[in-house]
Amino acid sequence: MSSDLLFSPFQLKSFTLRNRLGVAPMTRMSSPGDSIPRQDVFDFLVRRAENGASIVYTEAIVTDYESSQGYPRQSRMVTQKQIDAWSSVVEDIRDHGGISIMQMFHCGRMAWPEVNPAERSIAPSRIAPKQLNPMTGEAYPLPEEMSQFDIDHVINGFVETAKGAVLAGFDGVEIHGAHGYLINQFLSSYSNQRDDSYGGSVENRFRFAREVIDAVALVMPEDRLLTFRVSNWGIADMEVSLFDSAEDWQQMIGLLVRTPIDAISLSTYNFKDKAFGTDQTMSQLTREVTPLPLMICGQIYDRKSAEEALEFADIALSSKSILLNPNWVSDVRDGKELPLHKSEEAGVAYTDKPLP
Repeated sequence: MSSDLLFSPFQLKSFTLRNRLGVAPMTRMSSPGDSIPRQDVFDFLVRRAENGASIVYTEAIVTDYESSQGYPRQSRMVTQKQIDAWSSVVEDIRDHGGISIMQMFHCGRMAWPEVNPAERSIAPSRIAPKQLNPMTGEAYPLPEEMSQFDIDHVINGFVETAKGAVLAGFDGVEIHGAHGYLINQFLSSYSNQRDDSYGGSVENRFRFAREVIDAVALVMPEDRLLTFRVSNWGIADMEVSLFDSAEDWQQMIGLLVRTPIDAISLSTYNFKDKAFGTDQTMSQLTREVTPLPLMICGQIYDRKSAEEALEFADIALSSKSILLNPNWVSDVRDGKELPLHKSEEAGVAYTDKPLP
């Protein structure tokens, strides 16, 4: 592999990326009011574009005012005030040579009901996470099983949030189908034990994801990106594989390829880990069954790890490293010795402390 690959251009639909490095989406709790992030959070995103990141993702944006919120002080993009707040950020990212993607999600059973206006949590099935809620120190409540009305309502929340992103001028929208949140809960046989057309087979469990993607695609202009994030690990009960086998995973990716998305964003805990008892990594298994551009995230922290990650992917996304180091892209370019940060070090993302 050429040592210049990381800093070579890459064509992503109609966008020419200046390099293969980007800012991964990271969940935040940074809104002091009106579901709009603090100014230092906006400045953080713009600064990463200014310092060379080709793609800048937002934090995960919750999709409705009823049941989607999982943490305090999260952001939304469905009012004019929220849209206006983001529009100047998008313009500044573009002025600095980067492209911006809004990631949106619904927390499902990972929601903290007290932070939702309707004080409820919903999920494909009445199955609560086994671990305690780290925010409250208490057990997660048993979620309500979603009715068809709930499903339709939630899909509409994704659509309305995507409309907000389009109006704000974002270059793309990402649907978060990873980490054990709602869409991932439908995809996984661990959390989806329905006996209707949304449960059972891989194809049935994929139905909700497909309906969300298809509905969102209808409101996306042709010149914008639509991406989808996937993972086999969740923020709760991490010891549980969310998919039963490599065959199930590849079947799900095959179904995803047939939807109107432009790229897949693959989140791993460590991109080097072998998956499902095979001798292949998640990116190898994914690459085998998709021609779509593939982004990869998971312990990519220096030039060597970024180059290795691109053996079976096209774009390397950084979370902890680029969160804590505003000069990460240039440090990677220079081949500097860089630390592999621990998750605890990234806790600044969830405090009131200004981001670097």
